Amino acid sequence: MAIRVMAEIGREIARAQAIGRIAMVHRLGRMDIGETSVAVLVTAPHRRPAFEAALEGLNRLKRLVPIWKKEHFADGEVWVEGEWDESVLKR
Repeated sequence: MAIRVMAEIGREIARAQAIGRIAMVHRLGRMDIGETSVAVLVTAPHRRPAFEAALEGLNRLKRLVPIWKKEHFADGEVWVEGEWDESVLKR
């Protein structure tokens, strides 16, 4: 489901912005604190549309893509819920 939503976001941004291409990647598995977990790459003839599309892609990914994470501590673990739009699950 996450890949489908990320692809949809990418298509929408590519249609609406003056860019060439956009790609989004979200890592899976265990990561250490401070490790990069998300990358949004954009090609465009000019930097402003590229930066704006990348920022929109990241913001929409964080809000719309249903990605769950579990944080591990010395005394236990906890599932962390993001601030994403639950209506995405109903599509």
